[in-house]
Amino acid sequence: MSDSLRDPLPLAQALIRCPSVTPQDAGALGVLERALTSLGFACHRLSFQADGTAAVDNLYARLGSSGSNFCFAGHTDVVPPGDLKNWSVDPFGAEIAGDRLFGRGAADMKGGIAAFVAAVARHLEAHGPPDGSISLLITGDEEGDAVNGTVKVLEWLVGRGEKLDACVVGEPTNPRQMGEMMKIGRRGSLSGHLTVTGAQGHTAYPHLADNPLPRLVRMLDAIASDPLDQGTGHFQPSTLALTTIDVGNRASNVIPAQARASFNIRFNDLHTPASLEAWLRERFDRVGGAYDLRIVTSGVAFLTPPGRLSEIVARAAERVTGRRPELSTSGGTSDARFIKDHCPVVEFGLIGLSMHKADENVRLDDLAALADIYTAVLADYFAPIGK
Repeated sequence: MSDSLRDPLPLAQALIRCPSVTPQDAGALGVLERALTSLGFACHRLSFQADGTAAVDNLYARLGSSGSNFCFAGHTDVVPPGDLKNWSVDPFGAEIAGDRLFGRGAADMKGGIAAFVAAVARHLEAHGPPDGSISLLITGDEEGDAVNGTVKVLEWLVGRGEKLDACVVGEPTNPRQMGEMMKIGRRGSLSGHLTVTGAQGHTAYPHLADNPLPRLVRMLDAIASDPLDQGTGHFQPSTLALTTIDVGNRASNVIPAQARASFNIRFNDLHTPASLEAWLRERFDRVGGAYDLRIVTSGVAFLTPPGRLSEIVARAAERVTGRRPELSTSGGTSDARFIKDHCPVVEFGLIGLSMHKADENVRLDDLAALADIYTAVLADYFAPIGK
């Protein structure tokens, strides 16, 4: 077994050196495919393209063809590095400085993918082929529109009669120390775009116009003044944040014909997109007047109830770090929102403090710890019953 695969650092560096800014692959999946092929995985490169979108490369790799299929899921695409003057190193150089590995994707989440592979290599060396299957579902579309990535690979799996039985997504979940937090669900995200229509007129004769601004203000107050809920046992209260109010009126003596506003709701599992739209329209209708409401949902709230999978990951994290992870549903969306329709899924990965920032980095000992945790997860998941 190659020592370079048992150690997550060389593979993490090789992946970081591929400038795979969404939707470009830049060779990252090839690097991963070669590593997995050497471990005996059957690899499938899958390219998908929807109308009006760029083609996206993805990788599904499976070791074994029967039994329970344990999946590691993640993404090789990264966000742009931004202004290079804000970096102290080459964002795609994978440089080590002191006790840290620097580079775009080090934390989110090429380091996590390298830890996946290291865990598999160690498991095979210690236990041989698993009594079941291990798979990796890796997309190049998580940081983008997420329409040609994980969701399409899952559809492809269904089409060939293949299923996942449990999944760990390697997103960075720990706030400051390894072992602090695991995600067992995520809030949903809904954006609303409201346009209120009136009639333009002169400010000296407001009775001859229909000013949409007072109605817009009342509508926004109607949805922003009171909390949506008080939260649940696993979810914090839902939140509504106003993101923009636009009129585009440069004349101080003209009443505009339209006014627009946008808002975002992060909601827990007490709500669905349909119930929230009904709630919004009921309040807007109460104010009255002509309006248009456009809703865009990027994810629904979901929860994987605490059970065998979360216990295996929590126990592994505690053995390695001495900390029992908090079971959380905080944060934004991830591709777990697609996987949850197919199997139990939890998220556990590196520390997220530097992700999407200049000088993104991961501590070398945290990268090693994550590989140790994933190794323990595989050992426990495939342990014979009663062991």
